[in-house]
Amino acid sequence: MRAREGGEAGRYTLADGRLLRVEASVEGGRVRLRGAGPLAHLPFVKSALGIADGQIPVAAADQLILSTWSPPIPSRAFDRLVRSYVKASFGVRTPDQVTISITEECPNRCLHCALPDTGRHHRLEPEEVEEVIGQILDLGTTLVIFDGGEPTTYRELPDLVRAVDDRAISTVFTSGAGFTPKLARSLKDAGLYAVNVSLDSAAEAEHDRMRGRAGAFRDAVRAVENAIAADLFVDLYAVLRRENVSEIRSFHQLAAELNASELTFFEVVPTGRWAEEVGSVLSEEEHAALDEFVSAAPPPRTFSVPAAFREVGCFAGRNWMHITPEGDVYPCACLPRVVGNVRRDPVKKIWQTMAKLPFQGKKICPARSFRPKDQHVFIADNRESQPDQNGTDTDTAGDTDRPHQLTTPGGKGR
Repeated sequence: MRAREGGEAGRYTLADGRLLRVEASVEGGRVRLRGAGPLAHLPFVKSALGIADGQIPVAAADQLILSTWSPPIPSRAFDRLVRSYVKASFGVRTPDQVTISITEECPNRCLHCALPDTGRHHRLEPEEVEEVIGQILDLGTTLVIFDGGEPTTYRELPDLVRAVDDRAISTVFTSGAGFTPKLARSLKDAGLYAVNVSLDSAAEAEHDRMRGRAGAFRDAVRAVENAIAADLFVDLYAVLRRENVSEIRSFHQLAAELNASELTFFEVVPTGRWAEEVGSVLSEEEHAALDEFVSAAPPPRTFSVPAAFREVGCFAGRNWMHITPEGDVYPCACLPRVVGNVRRDPVKKIWQTMAKLPFQGKKICPARSFRPKDQHVFIADNRESQPDQNGTDTDTAGDTDRPHQLTTPGGKGR
């Protein structure tokens, strides 16, 4: 099943097989999807199509860009993603999206940081990250996200981006600090697909307060401008909480003014420094207001992670995986449950272990009932334990597994 551009302008083929055929067209500025074949009726495939249908695309020319979160159509990476969705309907898990926190160095002190700086200057060495990238690509990953800390402080970042081949796209999550025009051009030349710029408020003073640093808002705006100048897609990533949910329209207006490719809304999770702020999550009424706005929002494309979560269930350990600067592997950045460590275990083994987690696919975020007192217990218990393996799958379309090389805490390969 391969994606290809159709012969008619504005029409694209997302999947072209006997069992699944998906056609896309752009009508009135929105994507319309039409699926056919027995596999089109599988639950996960139907959910995935439902999320994209009727949405504003990021771009539609030689390639169709549904979102900054998904590979272009046609592309090898998108073909792999389609195969992953089909397999998911049969219960076969693929780590479609892997976030690698390459360093904990950061000039900010965000009040809601899920992975606060320990002060120990933890980081993954370039050779460690490149080895992990090879392993996750062999497992079927189609989106590699470089995160921190602040990843712009990592001198070898362009080299890491270059290590992601055409089996996946890569993005960088940044507060904007250090995202200079020179770095933007270097990352674009290395093959970076998009930049996610985090925002806590459309008001400068409030954003700076949440980020714990004066000038953070101006850095974020400059990062958007520098990324666009380098011809990178830009996602403005707004973290919603009860205190700023009234700014939904202001976030969208700012994204439009800055010419961002996409605006993503994410709901804050009570974890890390924000672990005690359980009252900041959105109410049902606020979720409904968010859904109503997103459904009718004009360009740029507006994506609601909470809505996608309700449609397909929890992604943690099922489609997502997070790697910390210490090499620990979590099901999700917001769920600090250590399942393994890339300096000790092959990523494939860690991914197999995650199959045993009980919350996969549930439509209640497990991190929202994961209290601060539990976090340290889970981390300690899981670092010492060696759970049994469980079934998983690797990409089988001509991609081969790599031998595991990260065997020592120092991060050096043999």
